[in-house]
Amino acid sequence: MEKVNARKIALKILSDIEENGAYSNIAINKTLKTKDISTLDRRFISQLVYGVLENKLYLDFIIKNFSKTKIKKIHVDILNILRLGLYQIIYLDKVPNSAAVNESVKLAKKVNFRLAGYVNGILRNYLRNSNSLKLPNFKEKPIEFLSLKYSHPMWIIENWIDNFGIEFTEKLLKANNDVPNLTIRTNKLKITRDELLNVLAEENVKCIKGQYVDESIIIKNFNTSIESLNSFKEGLFQVQDEASMLAGLILNPKENDFVIDVCSAPGGKSTHIAELMQNRGKVLSRDIHEHKLILINQNAKRLGISIIETEIYDALKLDKSLIGKADKVLVDAPCSGFGIIRRKPEIKYLKNLEDIKKLSEIQYKILLNASQYVKKEGFLVYCTCTIQPDENIEVINRFLKDNNSFVMDNVNKYLPNSLQTDKNYLQLFPHLHGVDGFFICKLKRIK
Repeated sequence: MEKVNARKIALKILSDIEENGAYSNIAINKTLKTKDISTLDRRFISQLVYGVLENKLYLDFIIKNFSKTKIKKIHVDILNILRLGLYQIIYLDKVPNSAAVNESVKLAKKVNFRLAGYVNGILRNYLRNSNSLKLPNFKEKPIEFLSLKYSHPMWIIENWIDNFGIEFTEKLLKANNDVPNLTIRTNKLKITRDELLNVLAEENVKCIKGQYVDESIIIKNFNTSIESLNSFKEGLFQVQDEASMLAGLILNPKENDFVIDVCSAPGGKSTHIAELMQNRGKVLSRDIHEHKLILINQNAKRLGISIIETEIYDALKLDKSLIGKADKVLVDAPCSGFGIIRRKPEIKYLKNLEDIKKLSEIQYKILLNASQYVKKEGFLVYCTCTIQPDENIEVINRFLKDNNSFVMDNVNKYLPNSLQTDKNYLQLFPHLHGVDGFFICKLKRIK
């Protein structure tokens, strides 16, 4: 295996995210799949990319204070080299400061030899004068302080303080910068959770049982990629967060049901639904992207599932041929993704309030269409991976106000004791529940 320059690869990924709007997890996986890279280097690359994205506003705050050149005028690669260097100096104790500086200068020379001195100067200036850099006073400017400390845009913090209060918001911000659990779902069509735990132990994967779902397992440590494990290739499990698994449990599909998943990609919920149905019945999984449907078919085949039928279809359009046909319908609506900032930290920089308003309109239209596919006495589950009330309960309240054919079904009967709620719906938060931020609501058609 030839020597890999992990920092150079991290720089390439960061620039891809910055310039092309790539999602971090996809950009990392795409890059690492095409290269022969050790497990140690893979972890370091991921740590660098996620670390810079999680702390970008604070890192840029430092650069602004030590650079005479304005941020907007700094070449994107040089800017990311500075961010990488500062991240290593501030957050990575195992990387000597000298190495962080020297490796950053080497990268700069490859990008633009003349700017290597500029990079060297800023990083060394920070090392000499870091104590002189102060955040705004929390009592005087709480929103600006929290924005820089946890690298979240100020509008998000203002919005969350309005919705949740300042103490709750700070705990949420802190959790959004934590490393999330890697959780997998046991494929009960092939194996029990206890049996899978033994198989994974034999593959040198350290793991524990999940918190809320019987088929969930939390991976603690492993020395290879998940896809290279024989247990994965044999379809014994699927990667899926527990919050997402709960959507399938609350939907509660039965054998021989006809279930429609109107926004199904990447397919975690569709395959879970099929497994809960014991691979008997039919799951119609729709999405607007063909390449995502191909991925669902590949996963279904690997998992030994034969009842999923994939179809390209826009959920914003009503399919009159399906009106009143489905026993259960799942609407995993497109959303801001503010519940999965831990997994895709770049999300927090890409959205604004106007985007949230547009999304809530799209969500309502999809819900309205999907509701028409449900049989009388059938059920519909609406879920999102966001914590924004205007994308969640407000969409549901608007729908119920306009549609007296549906009532809310209490989700508590589908949940473990540790998740019992005084609401009819479930709202999960990373800092409270240790899973992705997620909203799940179940509706029953009564006429």
